[in-house]
Amino acid sequence: MILRVVAAVLALTSIHGGVLLAQTTGCPAPSDFTWQPQIPRAGTLFRVHLRGDPRGVTTAQVSGEPLHFGASGDSVTAYAAIPVDSSNGVMLSVLCVDGSRRDIRIGAKDGAYPLERLRVAPQFGAPPDSALLARQRRESAMAAAVSRAAHQTPRLFEEPFLAPRPSRITSGFGGGRTFNGAVTSRHMGTDYQGAVGAPVRAANRGVVRIVDAFYLGGNVVYLDHGAGLVTAYLHLSKHRVAVGDTVQRGDVIGEVGATGRVTGPHLHLIVRYGNITVDPESLIARP
Repeated sequence: MILRVVAAVLALTSIHGGVLLAQTTGCPAPSDFTWQPQIPRAGTLFRVHLRGDPRGVTTAQVSGEPLHFGASGDSVTAYAAIPVDSSNGVMLSVLCVDGSRRDIRIGAKDGAYPLERLRVAPQFGAPPDSALLARQRRESAMAAAVSRAAHQTPRLFEEPFLAPRPSRITSGFGGGRTFNGAVTSRHMGTDYQGAVGAPVRAANRGVVRIVDAFYLGGNVVYLDHGAGLVTAYLHLSKHRVAVGDTVQRGDVIGEVGATGRVTGPHLHLIVRYGNITVDPESLIARP
């Protein structure tokens, strides 16, 4: 996997006394890497910062997912993700041009996600038959393929991510869910209130990779934003885009609905960094 570095020469020089100074291309020291927040929460995105010249680095990974650094002031910065069950922290693994390696431990705090009990229609709580199981696996594989491929897509966005709905959040990310008192899972997304037909907007610029009707997700749209980031919009009543479209931040891409496994109309938003699903609130900028 190739470390993506935005070709900003600003990241290759520093300013001292108003004079541009060329920097060396040696392997960065562990102290050259910082992250924000300092102790990220399990199940969230966070930022990794590298001071100085990134040319000494060939690859960098967190939680097995490659980092895509871009210029930010006097450093380069990348998103990274902590899986929801990684409360003991993750490793930042850096491989350098000179063949050396840096393994840097990043601590994390437990997500402390709540437990929620729901009742749904019996057909959604019963174990799936073989045909339904095959369909669910096929749909899951489609979504996973988009997430993996997002690492190969150049970063398509410049502005902060926005909420796809202005409405209140009715169910947050990460909570344990018991369906009909039997089937337990995690709520790996954020639910936004909305009546059927209310507009759903793209969280940022991206390319439409999936427009389909999934068994669990109902009518769905998946956007590839590049640099490893994907957003997905579930339970729509209508699609307003087609596969291959490039959408802009805030474009209407669908309408709120109650398709798939739902208890009522709402928008379910998923955010993934590669194969890791994270809390959308850790990506969305708040005013």
